[in-house]
Amino acid sequence: MRETIRTERLLLRRWRETDRLPFQMINADPRVMEFLPVPLSPAESDALVDRAQAHFERHGFGPFAAELLENHSFIGFIGLSIPAFDAPFMPAVEVGWRLAFDCWGRGLATEGARAAVRFGFDELGLDSLVSFTVPENLRSRRVMEKIGMAHDPRDDFDHPALPEGHPLRRHVLYRLTR
Repeated sequence: MRETIRTERLLLRRWRETDRLPFQMINADPRVMEFLPVPLSPAESDALVDRAQAHFERHGFGPFAAELLENHSFIGFIGLSIPAFDAPFMPAVEVGWRLAFDCWGRGLATEGARAAVRFGFDELGLDSLVSFTVPENLRSRRVMEKIGMAHDPRDDFDHPALPEGHPLRRHVLYRLTR
């Protein structure tokens, strides 16, 4: 099981207990959570860390904690995971990220996502990856495009965890093949 991935500016690593509080702050920030159903409570944020750790144990990969090398600060997560819902594109492995607002616009999500893609293809031997978000999330869509993913509107789907009529239910799906 891979414990770390290093890029020019990031260390993608396994989660630490000290990541929980800063992750709670990220998940409570309405700017970060704009395209997710609701900001997370501290308990919900901790449960997300627990699920990330369990994903590593179960599958040998997962969403890595992301740390800035320049000052060793925790800034969110970047990595791979198996979505926990059924959808027409499943089974699949998703490349995803969530970074602190003050880290946006610096290319960090793109840098980390590229490293996660290389890990998925070169070390895990995956043939393809997906990523998805709501159509309005142009920042994440740009990251998906920068890492080489392609969008086909025929693949767009309604997220099964959100009720009919929810404004965030419709999602765009991006794919990348090895």
